[in-house]
Amino acid sequence: MIFQRVSAAFGAAAIGASLLFAPVPAAATTKIERVISPGGIEAWLVREPSVPLIAMEFSFKGGANQDPENKPGVSYMMAAALDEGAGDMDSKAFQARAERSAVEMSFRASRDEIRGTLKMLSSKQGEGFELLRLALNQPRFDQEPVERIRAQMLTALKRETTSPNEIGSRLWWRTAFPNHPYSLPTNGTLDSVPTITRDDLTAYAGAVLARDNLKVGVVGDIDAKTLGTMLDQVFGSLPAKAQLRPVKQVQPEAVGRRLEVQLDVPQTVVAFGGSGIPRKDPDFIPAFIVNHILGGGSFSSRLYSEVREKRGLAYSVYSYLLPLDAAALFMGGTQTRADKAEETVGLIEQEIKRLAENGPTLDELERAKSYIQGSYPLSFDTSTKIAAQLVQLQVDDLGIDYWERRNALIDAVTLDDVKRVARRLLNGGVLFTVVGRTQQASTAKHGG
Repeated sequence: MIFQRVSAAFGAAAIGASLLFAPVPAAATTKIERVISPGGIEAWLVREPSVPLIAMEFSFKGGANQDPENKPGVSYMMAAALDEGAGDMDSKAFQARAERSAVEMSFRASRDEIRGTLKMLSSKQGEGFELLRLALNQPRFDQEPVERIRAQMLTALKRETTSPNEIGSRLWWRTAFPNHPYSLPTNGTLDSVPTITRDDLTAYAGAVLARDNLKVGVVGDIDAKTLGTMLDQVFGSLPAKAQLRPVKQVQPEAVGRRLEVQLDVPQTVVAFGGSGIPRKDPDFIPAFIVNHILGGGSFSSRLYSEVREKRGLAYSVYSYLLPLDAAALFMGGTQTRADKAEETVGLIEQEIKRLAENGPTLDELERAKSYIQGSYPLSFDTSTKIAAQLVQLQVDDLGIDYWERRNALIDAVTLDDVKRVARRLLNGGVLFTVVGRTQQASTAKHGG
């Protein structure tokens, strides 16, 4: 789960419509500049002076995998509290100052990263960058906002104890990655969240928010020289090096098993997952195509055809690749009627096996290539999306020219490639969790 909080009102008239939906160049014609600040901080910039706004996305490697042992939820709470007061301003004063300038700021934690977003009119860039500097360098973590955030987290966690999606997800991660940080939920547990202290938040921020694990993407009406100065202003006082604990590389365990949890809900929730392919692996692009054919292609996928179109067992069924820092995963899920859960799981297993054994057809390969190439520009239709993509390219270490090379990489994939990679990706088996009015209850406990 990812926590996000917007500092200023989302609907601020001066910025809302223009910033979130600003027209931007297509990816193929977008020029990316590598900017190095006087202090040595790097950012990737797409300059767009025709629209008077700036969107910044940034990432610190670390995330929930750096939470203190037996205390999940620290990174989540820290991210939520960063803009709840900084410097000499308490939470109300900080939020009021941001709102006066229509500055939007948010932070969120995932398993491997702390991410942040800053959005503002270019005429307010000085104020926006200063507020971000304060949030990152001088967060207050005052008692009132911390306790408010804690209460919100606990309320959400209590709701999750009756949510089939959350029960299944937590059971899957706990079973697949025992004794590993990935076994623990990003947003903590009902036991851990009450124990998190201000000292935990301060220690986490000091260890993770550093310059050497920072990636920055910027889009908008700002030149390279001005951005360089702002990078040093915002990030220059952070520690030079993060103090990150090593996270062991792992493969998901218990593949081939099915875990069932009885829960009296209208729909039975099915989740599944197994080993995937790392993002930097040469086989990732063929694997992406294979997954598109299996369950990532929405209305054109095999799972959609077999589970929904032919049999009407579910409204949606999907699969996706999830390359994490310490594990590469192949994941998916669906929801169905309790009396059809067994049939649905069987069909998913059947289609995974059939694709692994026989591979895609040439027609499926060509249609998947066309869709993947044609839909990619949708990832770049707003400034915020481009900024996020700039950061992701850096996190994945794909190179500043990846946008230009991507279509050729897809074109180069052959039928033999996808057949070989289908065997590699799908032959390892998957772990299923089934939560609802199942035919056979599991003895496994669930909840926070």
